Amino acid sequence: MKTRKLTFSAMFIAMGILLGNLIYIPIGVAKCFPIQHAINVIGAVILGPVYSTLCALCISFIRNAMGTGSILAYPGSMIGAIMAALIYKYTKNTLGAAFGEVIGTGIIGGLIAAPLSRIVLGTEAGALVYIVPFIVSSIGGAIIGCLLLKSGILIKQSKKIES
Repeated sequence: MKTRKLTFSAMFIAMGILLGNLIYIPIGVAKCFPIQHAINVIGAVILGPVYSTLCALCISFIRNAMGTGSILAYPGSMIGAIMAALIYKYTKNTLGAAFGEVIGTGIIGGLIAAPLSRIVLGTEAGALVYIVPFIVSSIGGAIIGCLLLKSGILIKQSKKIES
């Protein structure tokens, strides 16, 4: 079971790095990566809280090391991943995972991004400057993740991991 989770984690990390660099939406001062949010929702359902959060951490770290991400990726992606996974864990509802992603990334991640931005980047932007683009991006990514999960493409594999 751990081998499958590690394999899926590696696949999601690779997809997040590759597709995150190809598909992003600049909104204000933030780069919005809807693929990261889709991976958070899918990872929440397939991998659970620990592995999905570690995937988000690895994607953020590698993108920052490559110079293609921003420090704001950490609070957004990791909080979104853990919120999505925890809500899914207790509700077993894919829409619940999507809701957790939007709340975790869009609202909580956006609130944490404002002071982090002041400390690390030296900007004086308020929380709304981050919350709005984070919500927009996470809604788009959550929809993509839900559609992929509902399509049945990943269902067979997720059931194998849970058993």
